[in-house]
Amino acid sequence: MTRLRWPRRTPVDPYLLLLLATVGLAALLPARGTAADAASGASTAAIAFLFFLYGARLSTREALDGLKHWRLHVTVLACTFVVFPLLGLAARGLVPVLLTDPLYQGLLFLTLVPSTVQSSIAFTSVARGNVPAAICAGSFSSLVGIVLTPLLAAALLGSTGGGFSADSVLKIVLQLLVPFAAGQLLRRWIGGFVARHKKVLGLVDRGSILLVVYTAFSEGVVRGVWHQVSPVRLAALLAVEAVLLAVMLTLTWYGGKALRFDREDRIALQFAGSKKSLASGLPMAGVLFGAHASLAVLPLMLFHQMQLMVCAVIARRRSRDPVTGAEPPGPDRSAARPRTAAGTGTRPG
Repeated sequence: MTRLRWPRRTPVDPYLLLLLATVGLAALLPARGTAADAASGASTAAIAFLFFLYGARLSTREALDGLKHWRLHVTVLACTFVVFPLLGLAARGLVPVLLTDPLYQGLLFLTLVPSTVQSSIAFTSVARGNVPAAICAGSFSSLVGIVLTPLLAAALLGSTGGGFSADSVLKIVLQLLVPFAAGQLLRRWIGGFVARHKKVLGLVDRGSILLVVYTAFSEGVVRGVWHQVSPVRLAALLAVEAVLLAVMLTLTWYGGKALRFDREDRIALQFAGSKKSLASGLPMAGVLFGAHASLAVLPLMLFHQMQLMVCAVIARRRSRDPVTGAEPPGPDRSAARPRTAAGTGTRPG
């Protein structure tokens, strides 16, 4: 048997290092008083602008073309918004033995956010899988998640102290759905500009998320929420997340085989169906959890780095798999490959 080798370079996401530095800054110099109000207002505007850009980037035509490969996309959505949340609900039995209630809420929220786009595409490409299908699957997940994630969070976390109310629903609509819809409506006129300045706007994306993280963790420090977390609890959280990731990677791979997807589609299913998006989850948590957002996003940040490291190893291993022969393109296979990947809205996972 071929031995599984670790990649030469451990895929530590440089952006995650910036996120951790932002958390450290919030711990040392949290925003207080007037500064906190200004940071909160700027964070609210940043989230709205972030989802406006998401709407402007997503190509509606290509998303509709990708619907022809519906079996794969439905399976990815089922993994993301059904199987993941069920596992999250099952983890309730770990409270209070392994997890505190706030950490469990963050873990459950992690299971509700959409899949990634950029990293799913990258790993699918390395593993020689169906890249266009991964593009469409990630885009669909992000689009559906803008509506479904807040609804699931309100249903599953509403009774556990997450702070959900009619006011929270209104905030979701105003800060997430309205800007996204505006971006989609204006895409006809601004889509070209967004595509030409993708790198610059990508920096705006990441800067907005850093601001959201700083605001959330500052409020957490001021309120003293970090006294609720011990090193032992963090270690337990990492262990639980490792099991969660292993279960999803196994289910997506062998589930794809049971559903008779070919090798390329199984690879796209495994990488798109087992991941969670840090870029989408962080701003959503800022809207949904308010003062509790700092602990709510901690499980997501840890899971994000873990999935990058593990999936990098798997993608390299899959790239060395022998390919016995190309299959003739069926109706699903040909439809899964849009003419171009431009405008799909790829962004940091």
